[in-house]
Amino acid sequence: MHAPDFWSGNTQSLLPPVLAPVALLFDIATRTRIRLTTPERLPVPVICVGNFVAGGAGKTPTALALADMIQSHGLSTAFLSRGYGGSNRQPLKVDTELHKAAATGDEPLLLARRAPTFIGVDRRAAAKLALETGPDCLIMDDGLQNPHLAKTLSVAVIDAAYGLGNGYVIPAGPLRAALPFQLRLCHALIILGDGKAADPAVEAAVHHGLPCFQAQIEISNLDELQGEPVLAFAGMGRPQKFFSSLNAAGIRLIAGKPFPDHHPYSQQEALNLLAAADKAGAQLATTEKDHVRLRGGGGALGELAVRAVPVTAKLRFNSPDAVADFVLSRIRRQ
Repeated sequence: MHAPDFWSGNTQSLLPPVLAPVALLFDIATRTRIRLTTPERLPVPVICVGNFVAGGAGKTPTALALADMIQSHGLSTAFLSRGYGGSNRQPLKVDTELHKAAATGDEPLLLARRAPTFIGVDRRAAAKLALETGPDCLIMDDGLQNPHLAKTLSVAVIDAAYGLGNGYVIPAGPLRAALPFQLRLCHALIILGDGKAADPAVEAAVHHGLPCFQAQIEISNLDELQGEPVLAFAGMGRPQKFFSSLNAAGIRLIAGKPFPDHHPYSQQEALNLLAAADKAGAQLATTEKDHVRLRGGGGALGELAVRAVPVTAKLRFNSPDAVADFVLSRIRRQ
């Protein structure tokens, strides 16, 4: 689904205060569920990469960057994911040659290119399956509000341009629970990109004694798009973020077609995108995450997968040594 416009902190609407009583009930239910659950402690460190709001914030690129950092220090990693957007519900090791996004979700396919990846609605069962492969460390992509596993380190990723939205809890706003409670669930914040929208969260984190690290998203694989008109499409929490990144990289973007997060493209939608690109004489571009959802599809989906250039997003920490020292110190403490 698309995040409602009134969730943004840049719009004025009467809906957030009207929905505030429902948001209070949602907040109470979330906090109660977490407090009443006893987390299971695993024999290896568990690092959770989550966020405070519903929708994308850059968790997967952050999880990949942390895995690279940990592996560079001689430790093996495995990823845990719920497999959101996929039909599979049982614990499963993701095979990039065998599985499609319709079964596993899109993000696990990206993670599995880097390290063994395990999915499952039951995170404890998926973790136990992962432990059979002997990793030194488990990295959870999302799950800050999941109480079933004890975390050695939890980091919250915040988009600096979006921040906490309007500051209300679902459904009045994008927060998954009240900010003070969520701050108690994490050990550090990672602020992605530039902007002032994350300042309230940073100020609150500093007040709670949490370190905040800055990072940037760098997009690559743009050579095929240089010098040509480009029609971009993306199914993510905030597609405009992707389109703005292309503009900032000097790509001649003629249009950006937004779709809901984890959107399963239909044959008709693929035909429409192909026809629009042909009519405009434009190259097609999409995110790497969208591209894996198109792979393996027949007909127009297959043609769209072949023609659309997948743009890769990679996270770069502004102070990588400081992040590495912090993460490794938490891992070694267990």
